Amino acid sequence: MLDSIKIEDILFLDIETVPQMPSMNLLEPPAQALWDKKSKFFRSPEESAETVYERAGIYAEFGKIICISVGYIKDKNPLSFRLKSFFGDDEKKILAEFSEMLLKFSKSKKDALLCAHNGKEFDFPYIARRMIINRQVIPEILDNAGKKPWEVKLLDTMDLWKFGDYKNYTSLNLLTTILGIPSPKDDIDGSMVAKVYYEENDLGRIVRYCEKDVLAIAQVLLRFKNLPPVQDNMIESVTAF
Repeated sequence: MLDSIKIEDILFLDIETVPQMPSMNLLEPPAQALWDKKSKFFRSPEESAETVYERAGIYAEFGKIICISVGYIKDKNPLSFRLKSFFGDDEKKILAEFSEMLLKFSKSKKDALLCAHNGKEFDFPYIARRMIINRQVIPEILDNAGKKPWEVKLLDTMDLWKFGDYKNYTSLNLLTTILGIPSPKDDIDGSMVAKVYYEENDLGRIVRYCEKDVLAIAQVLLRFKNLPPVQDNMIESVTAF
């Protein structure tokens, strides 16, 4: 399958999400009750809905997107990589700008694909759900409703690594480590994003972390295709593609 895919047709992406509020008690009472009900499915008897609220960011119904980072192979000889991030406190603006870019990328690449790590379980559906919540149209490339398997334009490096084995979850950190690729988790990891956002107010740090994930995903797929990695001096962060 991967042999037929052109690496320059792939848009790599990663998202960072946080709970909609800094703490549960800032939610409207109906939302507090719904979170209490939702969290009963995974919290231990010693935990309360409030103490596990930091996990709300992983659920599209209770969280929001604060950063979407994307990247693609610009040139093949030698390999060069372009990065761009959409970030801020205004989720609707983030999604609108991302959607506009996605439309342009899809039009410029006849066989455009999206690729994320655990994207089929997290990134892709999360973005789509938040677009619906924010009254935005889901871009065709992201919308897989009613499509046949071969019509879906979504790649997932974790799914590819499974080779049909569904027994466990393989993190991007683990995959990069065993493949000898620099880990993107050298500063923060996903569990720290909400604290960095709400307590430290350091969105720039989160953006850098998100972009590292995007680059790592690209390096993993290049390894899957037995291609050389992108070198550090061939990575460029841009304001526009």
